[in-house]
Amino acid sequence: MQYLTANEYFRRRFGRKVYKLALSGGMTCPNRDGAKGDRGCIFCSASGSGDFAEPLCGDVFTQIERAKARVAPKLKSAEAPAYIAYFQSFTNTYAPVEYLEALFLPAISHPDVVALGIATRPDCLPGPVLDLLDRLNRIKPVIVELGLQTIHPETAAFIRRGYPLEDYDRAVAALKALGIHTVVHMILGLPGETEEMTVATARYIGQSGADGMKLQLLHVLEGTDLAALWRRGEVPILTPEQYAHTLAACLAVLPEGMVIHRLTGDGAKKDLLAPLWSADKKRVINYINRYLRGI
Repeated sequence: MQYLTANEYFRRRFGRKVYKLALSGGMTCPNRDGAKGDRGCIFCSASGSGDFAEPLCGDVFTQIERAKARVAPKLKSAEAPAYIAYFQSFTNTYAPVEYLEALFLPAISHPDVVALGIATRPDCLPGPVLDLLDRLNRIKPVIVELGLQTIHPETAAFIRRGYPLEDYDRAVAALKALGIHTVVHMILGLPGETEEMTVATARYIGQSGADGMKLQLLHVLEGTDLAALWRRGEVPILTPEQYAHTLAACLAVLPEGMVIHRLTGDGAKKDLLAPLWSADKKRVINYINRYLRGI
C-alpha cells in the first residue's frame, strides 16, 4: 500500500530533510481552565500531549536552540538541517493574539526554521487568530494541526472533547481559505468504537479538505482518567495485528496525495501503562510497514 509520508512531503517542499523542534507555548486548554472542563480529555497527559516538548524559557530563540540540541543526535545528513518550530503542548492558539504574535513571529523568523507548526483545537481559532496565521503564512509556511480524534458524537462526549463536529468543519474551511496546510489527528482504538466507525472517521477527514493526517494508537498513560478506566477493565487495547489491520483500512479510504504525518504514536515510556508493545516504536513502525507492503 502506497502513501505519501511527511518526510517525503517535506523533502519535496523544502528540498532537504526537515526536523521538528517540539516546543511549549506556555498555554493551557479550554478543557482544563474551566471554560469547557477542568480535567482535560480523558487520554491527555499532564503535559498536554507535549511530553517531548522543550519548555518555555524566556525567549523563543533560546528555546529553539535548546530543542535543536535535543534533536542533534538524529542528524544523519551532511546537508544543513532545516527545522519546523512546532508548538505542541496543550492548545497553542488559546491565548490573546498579542501573546501569540510575540511567540510565533520570532519562531518563524529564526534563520534555520523553514515552517511554523501549531497544534490546537478547532474551537480555538477566532477571527483575529486566523488573521495572524494568515500574516505568518505569508512569511513562511504555517502548518496547523487539529485534534479531532473521532467524528462520532457519543465517543466525543466520552473522551470529553468539548466541541461539536461543526466546529471542525468551520476550522478546516477557514484554514484552507488561507492556504494553510492542515493536519488532523485521529485516534484508533477508542473505547466503544468498531473498526467501521474508525474508518468512517478517516473517510470524513479525507473528504473534509484536510491536507494531512496523524493516525494515533490509543495510549493509556499514568495520571489520566483513561488509566482509571483501564485498571477497571473497561478499556480494551488493540493488539499489533488489530492496529495494523485497522490502520490499513483507514489508509485505504484516504484520497491520493493525503500526507501521512504519523502512523502511530509513542507516549512517554515512564507513563505508559498500555499497550506496552507500542513502546518500541522502531519495531512497531517496521511491523506496520511490512504489514502494509503485504496488502
